[in-house]
Amino acid sequence: MTTTAQTPARAAIRRIEPIAVSLPMTKPMKMAGVLIKAADNVLVRVELDGGHVGWGEAASAHSMTGETVESMMAAVRHMAPALLDMDGADIEAVSTRMDQLMYYNQSAKSAVEMALHDALGKALGKPVYELLGGKKRGRVPVLWLLGTGSIDGDIAEAKAKQAAGFVAFKVKVGVGDPLDDALRTRKVCEALGRGLLISSDANQGYSLEQALAYVKAVDGSGLDFFEQPISGHNIDGMATLAAATGIPIGFDEGLHGMEDLLQHHERKAARGCSLKTIKLGGLKGVMHAAELCQKLGMHVNLACKVAESGIAAASLMQLAAAVPEVAWGVSISNQYLADDIVRATIKVVDGHAEVPVGVGLGVEVDEAKVRKYTRTV
Repeated sequence: MTTTAQTPARAAIRRIEPIAVSLPMTKPMKMAGVLIKAADNVLVRVELDGGHVGWGEAASAHSMTGETVESMMAAVRHMAPALLDMDGADIEAVSTRMDQLMYYNQSAKSAVEMALHDALGKALGKPVYELLGGKKRGRVPVLWLLGTGSIDGDIAEAKAKQAAGFVAFKVKVGVGDPLDDALRTRKVCEALGRGLLISSDANQGYSLEQALAYVKAVDGSGLDFFEQPISGHNIDGMATLAAATGIPIGFDEGLHGMEDLLQHHERKAARGCSLKTIKLGGLKGVMHAAELCQKLGMHVNLACKVAESGIAAASLMQLAAAVPEVAWGVSISNQYLADDIVRATIKVVDGHAEVPVGVGLGVEVDEAKVRKYTRTV
């Protein structure tokens, strides 16, 4: 991977601090099998020689990564002593060391890796996208999540956001009867009209039989892709579903490494995927996956977990600037928070998120807000 920034002199890691936070949401979000009322995340604060401070973040996602706030806090605390005094400019070496210290725990590792990118960017006076190969775009469509649980609620929210300039939407399904979900999806597609990016996401909520019923019922609606309809472990079922419909199938919970990408492609089980730092161990993992997707001809959606703060959103936008292709949009999720912990969050203009201007991740963390929402773990 090309790096356009000069590597600084050795910048030893002086401190790694994990911080558990619970951030308030504007309203609960209904997803398959769960009602999310608050964002329970782990922040990581890294300090390098010279006083440069970087921030990282990972959301708890036990059904996706197997990690909780408690496990991530324990993992970072376990790894931190062995990472102190390592060269913070050599992020790959630090990531390798983390892999030696603990098997998997990708979310915890991603928060550390993100914080190192932020700190290194600040030390170099460069935005993170320069550390990832350079800037290819400055703005991307934001996928607005529709998860009210009702037809009228989803339509009202979708129309309001369309009026505000949004051009990309994702309907959360998998929460009930697939035919009811299909009707809600069709009504949203009809209300929004053609020419937009409209997708749906079941978060593994369906059986294969239910997913087949859903795609049959939404056929012709204009749905652009259908994400993770069934269990991420069921590649056979994903391939069967993909062969049964013209709607492009995407995968998310079934993606945890390059081998998963290759298997889904070889089996024709998906035409695209959702890339998250918490699944792939950080920004460089997402970049490697995005580059492989380009080679395989698979579409990319870049996503935060619901709901991460402006720290993770800024990280996602640094990636959005640098990846080869992001045809399925980005899913930042800080807009679902009632309060953020960065002083100026990502700008969303006419439904498009703008890559932040500035060094590191491009956002300034409000440490008073961090203390306000810190929870004891």
